[in-house]
Amino acid sequence: MARVVSFSMILAAVAATGCAHHSASAEDEVARISEYKLSLEDVVEVTVWKEPELSRTVPIRPDGKITLPLIGDVKAEGLRPADLEMLVAKQYASLVRDPRVTVIVHDVNGAKVYVTGQVLHAGAFPLRSTMSVLQALAMAGGLAEFANRGDITVLRTDGRRLEVDYDDLVKGKSRVSLGPGDTVVVP
Repeated sequence: MARVVSFSMILAAVAATGCAHHSASAEDEVARISEYKLSLEDVVEVTVWKEPELSRTVPIRPDGKITLPLIGDVKAEGLRPADLEMLVAKQYASLVRDPRVTVIVHDVNGAKVYVTGQVLHAGAFPLRSTMSVLQALAMAGGLAEFANRGDITVLRTDGRRLEVDYDDLVKGKSRVSLGPGDTVVVP
């Protein structure tokens, strides 16, 4: 009987450890999402509880601001949604008793990668999370018939250049992740 009890305790400890590991990764995901910073062209809904005339769904303009009733322009670019909530609530505090502000990100449009050259559909593509060069090329419809597979170039926003071979990407020998504003050039 003692062996059964101790075996049950070991199983319970392993199960608890497994659950703790699962919740830790869920907490990491929540932390990553909560750290999202607003970008140009993102669309946000700013809601002031019990004040529908002050609530708006607005894009973040090229100057990084949004415009709201009574308070005018508010800087939004680079802020976390929670930071924008606090900033708007602070500005409405002199106009509305106990303003409860919520910011919901409707469209994530700011982060983009660009693919140009010998692909079927060159253009700008949204960068929703991590994206590899191979994924960006897939979004661009793949390589055109006469594309140079061996001399693909990634131009980073910081001025760096990376040379990439398409066959190495496909075989898994090379994996290059893209960041906001990066450009993939296929000669």
